[in-house]
Amino acid sequence: MIPVTELSYFGEQDPAFKILKPWWDVFAEYLTLLMVLVSMFGGALQVSNEQILCIPVPEGLSIQQRQWNHSILEGLKLDVFASGFQTGLDVQQYYLINQWCYDNAVIWFSKYFPYLVLLHSLIFLISSNFWFKFPGTSSKIEHFITVLGKCLDSPWTTKALSETVYEESTPRMPIVSESSTDQSLSSMNRITFSNDVHKGDKASLLSKGSSQVMKSAGGIMVDNSSMKILDKKEGEQAKSLFEKVKKFRLHTEEGDILYTMYLNQTIVRTVQSVVILVYISIFIPQMCNNVHCVDALHITGFTDFFCIHGLWRMFQMLSLLYITAIVLYSCTCLYTLHWMLYYKLKEYSFENVRVETGMDDIPDVRNDFAFLLHLIDQYDKLYARKFAVFLSDVSENKLLQLNLNHEWTQERLKQRLITNRENKVEMHLFMMPGIPIQVYDLTEIEVLKLELIKGVAISAAISNLKMMKEMWLYNCSVKVERQALLFLKENLITLRVRFGIADEIPPWIFTLKSLRELYIEGQLQTDSKISTALQMFCELPKIDTLHLKTNITKLPNAILDMANHLLCLIIHNEGVKITSLTNIKKLFGLTVLRLLHCNLERIPSAIFSLTNLQELDLKDNNLSSTEELTSCQNLRKLICLRLWHNNITSIPVHIAKIPKLEMLYLNKNKIEFLPASLFKLTKLLFLDVSHNHISKIPSEIDQLAELQHFAIECNKVTELPETLFSCTKLRVLNVSHNNLTFLSPSIGRLRQLQLLDLKVNKLDKLPVELGQCVCLRKNQLFVEDDIFKTLPLEVREQITNMS
Repeated sequence: MIPVTELSYFGEQDPAFKILKPWWDVFAEYLTLLMVLVSMFGGALQVSNEQILCIPVPEGLSIQQRQWNHSILEGLKLDVFASGFQTGLDVQQYYLINQWCYDNAVIWFSKYFPYLVLLHSLIFLISSNFWFKFPGTSSKIEHFITVLGKCLDSPWTTKALSETVYEESTPRMPIVSESSTDQSLSSMNRITFSNDVHKGDKASLLSKGSSQVMKSAGGIMVDNSSMKILDKKEGEQAKSLFEKVKKFRLHTEEGDILYTMYLNQTIVRTVQSVVILVYISIFIPQMCNNVHCVDALHITGFTDFFCIHGLWRMFQMLSLLYITAIVLYSCTCLYTLHWMLYYKLKEYSFENVRVETGMDDIPDVRNDFAFLLHLIDQYDKLYARKFAVFLSDVSENKLLQLNLNHEWTQERLKQRLITNRENKVEMHLFMMPGIPIQVYDLTEIEVLKLELIKGVAISAAISNLKMMKEMWLYNCSVKVERQALLFLKENLITLRVRFGIADEIPPWIFTLKSLRELYIEGQLQTDSKISTALQMFCELPKIDTLHLKTNITKLPNAILDMANHLLCLIIHNEGVKITSLTNIKKLFGLTVLRLLHCNLERIPSAIFSLTNLQELDLKDNNLSSTEELTSCQNLRKLICLRLWHNNITSIPVHIAKIPKLEMLYLNKNKIEFLPASLFKLTKLLFLDVSHNHISKIPSEIDQLAELQHFAIECNKVTELPETLFSCTKLRVLNVSHNNLTFLSPSIGRLRQLQLLDLKVNKLDKLPVELGQCVCLRKNQLFVEDDIFKTLPLEVREQITNMS
């Protein structure tokens, strides 16, 4: 006899797999166990009892009378049966004929009934658990069980849900707060697969999660109690779980092999149960107690034998029980098919979970991932709710925020404060999971730069930063609390935004009514998208400076709509050619225009209609001619002209028509000479003609009496004219990388000179009169050491001591 334990292998599985067994599968397993018990009991009866008992029948009686007409049989042979019938057979012959009749006269279903039931049961066990053993599905199931177990066992699961409970039970306040839960709460509520979820969990979390530690920060209460929620190890484990869940979701949503395998095995089980039910219903009525046996071999001397099947009645009762189990098993299979085909099990919605937890970003899932979640819902719906914690970016950001607050103390953040070129105190946060809450305590911050930070939330505590007027958002997805947005609306003046696509521009920035300077940087595919992105900014009436770094081909209409208040327009076009700028004349109020890297070949004539223009910058284009400057007399207010980094070969004489020009940048071109008309710009303070092909400085340079900065480095100049030293207001003189062989003693006339660059020339010595440049210091005198040593010792000491 086979012990029941020996059959456990066929249905053996990890105990944790029970969460993937809905009630109908569990019920089907019990029915299968009942079938096994029926087969065991029937097999035990066959082994321990006589299978059949046979006696020979006297000659002269018909088969029909012996078997079916008992009254005639008794009337004809009463004396034979009463006095006994001597057969002359010994025991061995009876054994032999019993076995012969059992093998040849008893119906096969009666003989093998226990074994058939056992075989059916094994088939049911194998088919119902096949997807747990098949390599293509078992690996996914084991992975899912492992990840789910870690999620349920993680302290962060309890923490996230306890925060939800606390937030639901507490009125929302315009402050930054993170509910704090005692560490023991996590250990008390960890869920394993061997224990069911405690009822009333929500209430206990509420009662234990209300402890808050608050501190005042300039009128805003900032909660730092979250600092003690998780230790470092638990935090790292929770972070790794988020990554595992993302990877598992990506893996399982690619296909539906689990769903298909479960459906196929259910169909197989249904067909099996129906086939078994049909054929046993046919053979059970054929089982009988009395059996007529004919000895065709005549090994005993008798031909006919009358036999009784001793287990017939018991087998009949067991077969009825077995039929009942098969009927119920078939019903469970049909119900499973109904469940799988009627409901959309390849889609799973977390709508209820989103409502309950407040995590609106929990995504709906599909395919095998959805099917697995539907299965565990049949076991316990709280499992999917806890698993969803690790599908939420909000939850992940909260975890990262807690770890961030713990890692970045106020002292460490102070070390990151710098003073930028504009002499403003700046805080730059790069590739962080959020904004450390201690940042809001650094009230000296004037510029807040956020770069490559995804899902960051700006809390109401930002109102503590009273001095902050400028914010940078570089490739960040930012959300702002209501109180924080009110503060930014009133205080933020400068905003710099860099994005990958237009959809990444935060919509809340369109409400910043006090914004005056806006910098937008990002690649947009069409001009219409750029115009759409800028259209919203037209409603911000105080914007007077717009910096657009993108790839437009014409001026967006949205910029023209800002004509009434736009004063400064900067377009950096990344080398994409702007084909049309005729409508720029509508921006009549512009005082600053910079068209950088726009691949312009000529100066757009429409620019000369901007009569209020004070600065024009055409850096890094493809200008080769400046003939358009013949119309520059309209630019009567122009103070600064930058035509640097182009291919200009000559300076037109018409440049003298800009009477108020004070700064002229012509460096990094291909200019070969300086025309006399250039020196009619008598108000010129700054002149840079570096990196050209100039070989001579005209003597008319003395007409630039107000000149303070003159740079002609990297040219071919061989001498400096004496008239240059008549420009006594010069403070910066850069003549490095030329061919100078002599420096005139007249250099001493430049009493206000503060910087002199003479490097990489052909000088042999320096004039003694250099000591008369009383403002010149050693660290601002750039010349080779051996040439510097040609000065007298007292002059060198004078220049050095002045440093």
